Amino acid sequence: MRSDIIKFGVERAPHRAIWKCLGVTDEDLDKPFIGIANSFTELVPGHMHLDKLVEYVKAGVRAAGGVPFEFNTIAICDGLAMGHEGMHYSLPSREIIADSVEVMAEAYHFDGLVLLANCDKITPGMMMAAARLNIPAIVVTGGPMLSGKYGRRRVDVTAIFEAIGEYSAGKISLDDLKALEDYAFPTCGSCNGMYTANTMACIAEALGLSLPGCATSLAVLSKKARIAKKSGERIVEMVKEDLKPIDILTRKAFENAIAVDMALGGSTNAVLHLKAIAEEANVDLPLEAFDEIARKVPHICDMRPSGPHDLEELDVAGGIPAVMSMLRDKLHLDAITVTGKTVGENIKEARVYDPEVIRSPSDPIHHQGGIAVLFGNLAPNGAVTKVTAISPKALVFSGPVRVFDSEEDAMKAILNREVNVGEVVVIRYEGPKGGPGMREMLAPTAAIAGMGLSDSVALITDGRFSGATRGPCIGHVSPEAAEGGPIAALKDGDIIRINVPARRLDVELSDEEVKRRLSSWKPRRPKIFKGCLRRYWYFVQSADKGGSLKSPPP
Repeated sequence: MRSDIIKFGVERAPHRAIWKCLGVTDEDLDKPFIGIANSFTELVPGHMHLDKLVEYVKAGVRAAGGVPFEFNTIAICDGLAMGHEGMHYSLPSREIIADSVEVMAEAYHFDGLVLLANCDKITPGMMMAAARLNIPAIVVTGGPMLSGKYGRRRVDVTAIFEAIGEYSAGKISLDDLKALEDYAFPTCGSCNGMYTANTMACIAEALGLSLPGCATSLAVLSKKARIAKKSGERIVEMVKEDLKPIDILTRKAFENAIAVDMALGGSTNAVLHLKAIAEEANVDLPLEAFDEIARKVPHICDMRPSGPHDLEELDVAGGIPAVMSMLRDKLHLDAITVTGKTVGENIKEARVYDPEVIRSPSDPIHHQGGIAVLFGNLAPNGAVTKVTAISPKALVFSGPVRVFDSEEDAMKAILNREVNVGEVVVIRYEGPKGGPGMREMLAPTAAIAGMGLSDSVALITDGRFSGATRGPCIGHVSPEAAEGGPIAALKDGDIIRINVPARRLDVELSDEEVKRRLSSWKPRRPKIFKGCLRRYWYFVQSADKGGSLKSPPP
């Protein structure tokens, strides 16, 4: 076993003494040592219960004949980091999480890993580490929360963020806003819709890194505890079988995950994270692959924030196995998973229990998938939008530009009602390098929606969006402004044309005019230029490369 190097031999007597100090017995030394990367924290609703869930993972490891060792990683709640300088640190935390798991796994030479995560950057960071380390690993996601209820209205993160715009527009009172605060987040778990956290949980299962049913089982249910225990048992078996992440994370697995994401109408952040995981797994996954698959896979689950259904309903309807059963002819059924079985074997008995929640591909919500990749003279290297969150009448949109060089400036103008119907709001210098950190723009998009302008005002950014964003919003514009991309050349009044069906994003400027404007452009110092963000700025690649870090020169 991999851990033998720190357990056996005369020269390892000091090591054995330390293990015994930790409670390891002589008999334990012959068992697989399993590291459990737990992202428990008291600061994230999706992670506040992981200190309890981990005990079921440990019980499973012990029952299967392994020895569990828990360690921790950091975890940022995007909701709490939203709309201020804290959001600069969210995407960079993904790399820190991957690094921390690598450091612990290599230092202790674990035989296998259980990756206990739940929210936006934590789950992909864990999966990046799994691919990088390539030792047997299984992902356990902590599960969604229940939906909040305010009277007969279902409320959640979207409702409370959009309530700010509703209050600014005089649509609700301060008392209404306070009530939404009290009811929006009723339990532990990740936010209740197909936001980034649950998108990535579903992707982990679709990739084959989680047990079937893991992604959608609610945080508050005993079902989640049973899956956690079974995952602990399964990792010990995976060690004995020598089943590793690279055996699972093939191009076929990534295509399956993209197909499931398209069917669910998941967050655009999935593009960033899947590309970063693929890079760690040495799998070529061009941006165009997302659009190619989107054109072939129908959107069959109308999930919040753009649809009516929450994760509880998706779970009861059959979860990801049922979704995948509806997509059989679009999937690689021979792809291997952590069960040791193929996707086809895993979903053989899957059933759809509610055809309103998981619809037939012959009767979809949309005939194409949830994400579109746009190209044009404003985004030569691509941009990303969530088609399922855009009203059909806003899929083709053109209008004059209002340019802002930060989220804060844009938010101030929106709340002061300075943005007009028909305009295109551009927020630049918020990309991976320009931020630095590629902040989410949920606050401005939610304010626009709350003011009733989500169909009549478009928003374009080299930053990114929350899974809760809806409306004609296009992010990940590449190259970003900080690298002298065409978005840096825009001026107020320029006309932008958005054509989602044609996959185009253009500004009505000639190539010569864009070049002329950029000839006088100069790089600007990032807003925060210290500590880990300074290092991140130096190594980070553009959004079309997943916002991952480039390798330093030899």
